[in-house]
Amino acid sequence: MKRTQNVTIKGTKEGITLHLDDSCSYQELKRELDQKLSANSRTNEGQPLTSVKVQMGNRFLTDDQHEEIKELIRQKKNLVVDEIISNVMTIEEAQRLKAENEIVSVSRIIRSGQILEVPGDLLLVGDVNPGGTVKAGGNIFILGTLKGIAHAGCYGDDDAVITASVMNPQQLRISECINRAPDQKSDNEARLLECALIDENRQIVVDRLQVLMQLRPNLTKLEGGR
Repeated sequence: MKRTQNVTIKGTKEGITLHLDDSCSYQELKRELDQKLSANSRTNEGQPLTSVKVQMGNRFLTDDQHEEIKELIRQKKNLVVDEIISNVMTIEEAQRLKAENEIVSVSRIIRSGQILEVPGDLLLVGDVNPGGTVKAGGNIFILGTLKGIAHAGCYGDDDAVITASVMNPQQLRISECINRAPDQKSDNEARLLECALIDENRQIVVDRLQVLMQLRPNLTKLEGGR
């Protein structure tokens, strides 16, 4: 009976990918990985560094095991670890992802000196007064007047948007982009239902709320308009 391989090496344009079986014991996996990589490194002596991506399947690795796999690969002369991918995550990681994809609804006024920050999208029912700040890992939707500072996509999401019933901010920030403080409008001059987003020139632009349908078609998760 032919023995199943626990380690499969596949070459790609970017380097090599290691597919590691997720049903054998961890020690058995390490032993076979070491043997195959040692044989492979002998045939590639003198070659430039090769990027390695590791696919763990449904195997969970502790932090120590994660480092052991990386160190085992790094010991080979011409291999460098790009990433290790597993289909399994910790409860803490799952909770973080859940929080980043949730809409947090808050009903209050953000006054001067106050900061409201959420990991995902923010729906604020209320105003942001001058000197107040709202920050979100995702989008910011304000059912009220924005007169303070709003920072959407604060963890690096360039596709995040800021919307407000009345847009009259001190400053707008999306991801790493910041627009200069615009000239303040009077309440009568401030336009209703506007949005801010990063354009193709990586500049924050403010436009009518209706443009989001074309510029950010994946903004909502509701399919078919129902």
